[in-house]
Parts: sequence; C-alpha cells; structure tokens
Amino acid sequence: MDGTVSVRKLISKADFRDFLALPWKIYRGDPNWVPPLESEIREKVDRKKNPFYEHAEREIFLAFRGGQVVGRAAAMLDHNHNSFHNEKVVFFGLYESLNDLEAARALLEAVADWGLGRGLTELRGPVNISLNDECAFLLEGFDSPPAVMMPYNPPYYLELMEKCGLVKAKDLYAFLISRDHETTQKVQGIVASIRQNTTVTCRPFNMKKWAEDAEKVKAVYNNAWERNWGFVPWTEKEMEHTVHKMVQMADPSIVILAEDKGRPVGFAFGFPNYNEVLRHLKGRLTPLALLKFLYYKRKIQGMRALVFGILKDYRQSGVSYLLYDALERNGRAHGYKWCESSWTLEDNEPINRFNASIGGKVYKKYRIYKKPLA
Repeated sequence: MDGTVSVRKLISKADFRDFLALPWKIYRGDPNWVPPLESEIREKVDRKKNPFYEHAEREIFLAFRGGQVVGRAAAMLDHNHNSFHNEKVVFFGLYESLNDLEAARALLEAVADWGLGRGLTELRGPVNISLNDECAFLLEGFDSPPAVMMPYNPPYYLELMEKCGLVKAKDLYAFLISRDHETTQKVQGIVASIRQNTTVTCRPFNMKKWAEDAEKVKAVYNNAWERNWGFVPWTEKEMEHTVHKMVQMADPSIVILAEDKGRPVGFAFGFPNYNEVLRHLKGRLTPLALLKFLYYKRKIQGMRALVFGILKDYRQSGVSYLLYDALERNGRAHGYKWCESSWTLEDNEPINRFNASIGGKVYKKYRIYKKPLA
C-alpha cells in the first residue's frame, strides 16, 4: 500500500464524517452487512447525550494512509467496570479497518498508549461501547446477516487481531432456535409438569404501566447477572435511557415477565429483528427511508431473545421453560417465524444446555480479544 500510516485523534467535523463513512468503503458489495443508523452511532459516542459517559472516558482514533482514512478505533475507560471487577482494562471498540496490518497495529497501539497513560494494564475488545452493548468480532457464521444489535465484520479482522498479538479472552454463542415436532412435544411436556408444581405465572410487558414493569425488569436483571463475566450494573440514568429507547421499538407481546404472587422473579426480553428493516435504509432516516421503515417493519420475520434473567432462588424451578414457552407462543401468534437466542458465554453451561433443550443450535460464534499492556 502507498504511503506510511499515521494515527490521530478525531477532532473535527470532517474527521467525524470520515469516521461514519469508513464502513461503507469496507463493506461495499457485502450482502450480509447491515448499515447502522448514523443517528445511533452519533448518540453512542455523544458524551452529553449518553449517560454511559457519566462513569466512562473515551477517545476516537483514525488511521490514515496516503491521506485516506483506512481505519478507526475508540479507546474506552469504564470506571464502573474496573471498580466492579477490580480490573484495570482499557477497552477498544467501534473498530473498522481495511485489510491493513500496519493500520490495525497503529490503531491498537494508540488505544494501548491512551490506556497506559491512565494506569491501565490490559487491552480488551471490541466492545461498542460497553459489554452491555454490542460487542465482540464475528468468528463463525459469515454466511448470513447478523440479528439486531449483534456484530458483523470481515473475516480478516480475526487475523489482524492475532497478528497484533491479541489472544482470546472469551467466546460468545448465538443459537438459532428451530422447534421440530419431537422437541416441541418434549418442551410442552416439561412446561405442563412445571405448571402443576409452581405458583409462578408469566405475562407480557404492560405498556400502560411500562415504568413500573421496567423497574421489575431492572431488579431481576441486576440480581440475575451480577456474577456473569463482564457484567456491570446499569446506573439509574442508563436504565432510563435504555428503557426509553427500547419501549419505542419493542414489541410488548414478546417481553415476558415471570411473577410469583406478584413478585418479579424472571423475564425474557424478545426484540423484533429490525436488521430486516435497516438493511433497506442505507443508514439514514430520511422521509423516504421512514416510509421504507414502516413498510418493512410489517414484514419482520425474526426475533432475538435478547436477555433472559431469573432470580437465583428460582433458577432450578423451571421458570426458564415457562418464560420461553410464553415468548414462543406470543411470537408465533404475532407472526414471527424464527428466533435467535444471543449472546451467551461459551462457558455458561446452564444456559447453553437450556438453549439446546428447546431446539437451539449454535450457528454463530463471536470472540472478544485481550492483550496485556507493556
């Protein structure tokens, strides 16, 4: 490639336009890439609008070769993560680059130097912008588009990371759930047995009382996930911010609450696969794109089982089967044809066994990388 690589911080509006435009150069002609909405990316990195930055710092770097942008990466210091896990991690994310090893190495070194300057000891990523958001590189399953809020990247990113000295930190799984006749009968039998021996009931999210139900989801989420690798509790503002966005786009029929005599004990958060819509919008919500959005929204066939959360005391009670049964029944009734359950940690054996028991098969894998800082 012509010219040497240089890296600098994103500082101008022109830089930001280059930052937004780079993926279009990388994924040109790739039928499985789903362009994100520019408005979503802008909000993700906006220190004033995103409550994540009340406990985090970030810097964005651009790599240039011959005057052209050939890569980008963000450095992130999440004080809440490091405090909760007693770690000193600098995360990299929002990574995109051409197949240019020199550019990749320069970008990761810039992130590492930024972290070293803050006393951090490990580089980890990608996360976009935290582990509560989209994260990891696609490792296996390049033959189909990603589900909503799941990553996608060229296969060569994996080779670039390895050549830059990064190694596996953790793999993540996505299950495609297909209920054949035999599995359906088996699960229905399990559900029927559980119902005879429990006082737990399941119901859809109540949009008329969404704030009240959102608090129930939050209470279960922070209890159920606190020991998971990488988990960081949401702050009040982060929860409000996320719920406000989700409520606008969610289908309440596939957001299921499990309650025991009124007490929230679990939830299943299903979300329509809006990537089936976004792939038609070219990243912008223009008036014409808005009409396309409304048209294709009616044609969504897939959903993503985004999060399952069950209180510790109820994990052996079969609540997971009650939740999934309600999610599937409501999903089928509202026209959904398939479901992806993602993501799960490779070593979370209970949830992986559960996904397999309801007909799930691992069809995509993702990888988070790490590297000690010198």
